[in-house]
Amino acid sequence: MNMSDLNPQHFRWDYADGVATITLNRPERKNPLTFQSYAELRDTFRDLNYADDVHAVVVTGAEGNFSSGGDVHDIIGPLTRMDMKGLMEFTRMTGDVVKAMRACPQPIIAAIDGICAGAGAILAMASDMRLGTERCKIAFLFARVGLAGCDMGACAILPRIIGQGRAAELLFSGRAMKADEGERWGFFNRLVEPDAVVNEAQALAARLVAGPTFANGMTKTMLNQEWNMSIDQAIEAEAQAQAICMQGQDFHRAYHAFVAKQTPVFEGN
Repeated sequence: MNMSDLNPQHFRWDYADGVATITLNRPERKNPLTFQSYAELRDTFRDLNYADDVHAVVVTGAEGNFSSGGDVHDIIGPLTRMDMKGLMEFTRMTGDVVKAMRACPQPIIAAIDGICAGAGAILAMASDMRLGTERCKIAFLFARVGLAGCDMGACAILPRIIGQGRAAELLFSGRAMKADEGERWGFFNRLVEPDAVVNEAQALAARLVAGPTFANGMTKTMLNQEWNMSIDQAIEAEAQAQAICMQGQDFHRAYHAFVAKQTPVFEGN
């Protein structure tokens, strides 16, 4: 499947040289999510499993903010009027966005500036790497609107990034995590200047695309699947995964380049 010319209706899609950039693009409301944008993000990340041309993804927000989360008028209001069946359909659909992000083979880099709250914080959390700025405010604010912190996988994923106690504090309180905290705690890979964050994320994505992209996909799969394995199971799974990669041409390209004292040029097979 070729996805370079994707034309989504509810976010901006840009593509160059194997890197797709998804931009949440409602800046007048700090880029909130709607029922439609959730569904389109879910379907896009699912389709990336079959993309031949996209090898890394950057997720960001337009004009100085990442995302304010679920739209108060388009989502929160209607949720207060739904029955249990409708509510379960919604919460499972939003969870499917995170499942699709974790399951697609492409590394996902979140480029975060300004407000990153609620479901926006979840999208950042579900990414593989995160670049931020000094003015970032990350808030898993569900408790502040009368909901549990266990939303879209937060209680499973966030402790693995920043630790159980720190995750518990954020999820119970709903308070904002400041940028320096996020970097110190390991939520951010690094902080950069606001006008550089998207370019830095795209440059990082480009470096990954220049690497062995099939093997990168295998690494992401193992990082995801090994959460539910014993150490012995993980070692066996990695033995099988690495043996598959050793049959690939990129492994042979790297060897022959080393022998010839050259830089390998990977082709993703």
